[in-house]
Amino acid sequence: MKSRPPQGEFDAYATGYEAELNRGLSLTGEGREFYARGRVRWTARCLDRRQARIEAVLDFGCGTGDTLPLLREYLRPRRLAGIDVSARSLELAQRKFSAPDCRFVTPDEMEAAAESFDLVYTNGVFHHIPPTERPAVLDRLHRWLRPGGWLAFWENNAWHPGTRWIMSRVAFDRDARPFGAARARRLLRNAGFEIVETDFLFVFPRALGWLRPAESLLCRLPLGGQYQVLARRPV
Repeated sequence: MKSRPPQGEFDAYATGYEAELNRGLSLTGEGREFYARGRVRWTARCLDRRQARIEAVLDFGCGTGDTLPLLREYLRPRRLAGIDVSARSLELAQRKFSAPDCRFVTPDEMEAAAESFDLVYTNGVFHHIPPTERPAVLDRLHRWLRPGGWLAFWENNAWHPGTRWIMSRVAFDRDARPFGAARARRLLRNAGFEIVETDFLFVFPRALGWLRPAESLLCRLPLGGQYQVLARRPV
């Protein structure tokens, strides 16, 4: 369950981010890669059911860029971009994932470029943004999407005790402010998005992995450690 620390700490966590996150996630028996792949695969399935055409993807709060290869693998876009406020994280991302179809930028650079995307993907970012600033950030995401474009909004389930426990063990998550799916939907509606669906994932730890095939049947119940609100900018 990836998340990002407050802005003043972003650069400090850039090099040790994955190790710190994996230490917290070890309680589930899985690491960062398992959850990152599960999220992107789920988003891709949701979009595929709706026959969405995704040619340009933005990973908002990309950190060191580890989700970009998964977005490329599952969505096959022609153009990818990662955005983050941490210059150090972007430097590491560019070093690891440099490719003609992929670039990494700061929010100000994205504003200046005036690009638009078919999908904005964001995970574990908003619980680090002060509540008073969240509407302005969502306004940016709304503007960066083309009309009819999609927002895959992933967050930690504030009501899940396992998620709370994991966050308490991760240095950059201890002071975060997670919130539930109902509040996320209100935020997105107020920012002008249409809510398409809400799904909850990651119900069972590895020790109960034999039950995981049932998770797709439980996705509408608030049992998972994370949720996705799939939303859309109106045409």
